[in-house]
Formats: sequence, C-alpha cells, structure tokens
Amino acid sequence: MNTTVKSILGTMTAAPAAQAAPSTSSKTLANLLLAAGVAALVVGVDQLIDGWAESHVVAAWLALWAVAVLAIVLLRGLTRLLAQNLMTGLDAWSAHVARGRADERLWAMAQSDPRLMSELQVAMDRASEDTGPARDLENLMTRRAARLVRDRMYYI
Repeated sequence: MNTTVKSILGTMTAAPAAQAAPSTSSKTLANLLLAAGVAALVVGVDQLIDGWAESHVVAAWLALWAVAVLAIVLLRGLTRLLAQNLMTGLDAWSAHVARGRADERLWAMAQSDPRLMSELQVAMDRASEDTGPARDLENLMTRRAARLVRDRMYYI
C-alpha cells in the first residue's frame, strides 16, 4: 500500500507503506486492550452472579474462569486489528504533521533567502505546468502575476 502525498511546495513524496508485521507498540497496545476487555467482562459477570455466588462459590469461580478464557479467545483478534489500525492512523497523522512543519520551516527560510525562493518558484512553476500546461502566453503570465502578488514578491 504505497501512496504518494503532495506537499505544499508541489513536490510528490512517497508515504511510508503499511508494515507487513505488527510493530512492538501495536502488540503492546493490543495486549492492553485485551486485558481491559477481559477485565471489564469478568467484572460485569461477577456483578451479575454476586448473589448466586455466595452459596455456589466453586461454580461461580469456574464460571468466572470460563468467561475470562472465552473473552480472551473472542477478543484477541479484534484487539489486534483495532491496535494495528490505530497505530497506522497515528503514524500517518504524525507523518502529515511532520511534513507540514518541514514545509513551514522551508517556506520561512525561503522568505529570507532569495536564492532559495527562486528555486522554490521554479519548482512550483514546474509543478503547475505538470498539472496543466499553459495553453498560451497570456494564461502563463496571468498565473505568474497572481502568484507574485499572492506571495508579495512584487517590488515598488
């Protein structure tokens, strides 16, 4: 699952592909979710059989163990899938935020460095030409003038 992401400067970057095997952090999260689910079910069943458990202690103990084992079996796959999806989403969000910060830092540096700004302008021109070539000179000049005014690059 390899996707490309377009940054603010118009460059295409490859987004990291989903990992084939779950990472250690998603395994840990899956185990924590499983433990929480099993604990919640056992507590719920204990509340339900509390009055009956006073006269049937061994049967109540066996019933709680049976609920715990069944909960582990039933929730194991669900918690793994949930943890993997959650970690993938968080990784994608983190990469998106990092790309945005990097673009902002680059743009801030370009504001004070004319050489870098000219290189970025050339890169943005190439990116805009890739998406739709200028059919005539008037269209090209109109886009360039609008960009110069928008970026406050005009000189009086």
